[in-house]
Amino acid sequence: MKSLSRREALKRSLIGIAGAASASSSVQAQVTTLGTHPGPHDLMTRGVPKDAGIDPTAFLENWDTGVVSRRANGQTVREYRMIAMDRNLELMPGLFYPAWAFNGQVPGPTLRCTEGDFVRVHFHNAGTHQHSIHFHGFHPANMDGVFEQIEPGGSFVYEFTAEPFGLQLYHCHTMPLKKHIAKGLYGAMIIDPKRGRPEAHEMMMVMNGFDVNFDGENEIYAVNTVPFAYQANPIVLKRGELNRIYLVNVLEFDLINSMHIHANFFNVFRTGTSLVPTEFTDTVSMGQGERHVLEFTYNHTGKFMFHAHQSEFAELGWMGMFDVRGTVA
Repeated sequence: MKSLSRREALKRSLIGIAGAASASSSVQAQVTTLGTHPGPHDLMTRGVPKDAGIDPTAFLENWDTGVVSRRANGQTVREYRMIAMDRNLELMPGLFYPAWAFNGQVPGPTLRCTEGDFVRVHFHNAGTHQHSIHFHGFHPANMDGVFEQIEPGGSFVYEFTAEPFGLQLYHCHTMPLKKHIAKGLYGAMIIDPKRGRPEAHEMMMVMNGFDVNFDGENEIYAVNTVPFAYQANPIVLKRGELNRIYLVNVLEFDLINSMHIHANFFNVFRTGTSLVPTEFTDTVSMGQGERHVLEFTYNHTGKFMFHAHQSEFAELGWMGMFDVRGTVA
């Protein structure tokens, strides 16, 4: 029998759309020989690995609004503390990845502020390599995170006014850039418009992946780091309620990523920089660094799948379920 590459073995072991049982015994035997993770049925029902670095369910709605104060002119000041560090993350039961992480988690914390706020980020490099933070949005040249590389043990303070409103990305901008991003140094920043957005159930989803054998190809795909996390623990929604997803693509090594929801359409607010939607669809494709705000409402109860519309990504972990109920406890 032809031997399987690690990537193919991982793919076959993860084939589990909508609760498929497990791979064939012959493939499963080879996967076991290669020392990979359990079959998809086990993975989907065993919950989140204890050393994943984040709880994907909690991360959906966890906003870091900083320490708030005011200047004499009345401007709101928000201060955040960010630490880059080396951290082993358990992506799946028994499968660890040597990540570089902001505040010990991948993605880093979701920073949140309002347009016009003065943002101050206290950054410390506790890792073993140079690092920085590059924020998407407007700021002075000396706050761009490109030339001010921070050595291990060093610190830097980023200061800028939060603008424009929308969904922004932050990430390390140290060469080799693809390595620093692939290893996990990224996160999202929401700059809310002064006039606000309609009330909604809000969720943060960062599409990412992991090259676990360092061959320049991802073997694992996910939203918020843990593959199949929302298959094991479906996201509970309320029928008739407006839902808002802040969706970021920070996937390295693959040129494009996507999100598709079943039995529904969503309004797309590209980069979140407008309060008027630009598209009404059920699938959105994004290159690395692109981010959109998606709004939708389910009018039927039941379980509905969402996933990447690259089938390989879905089979390797980028898949979840919405559990739409009449009421939410």
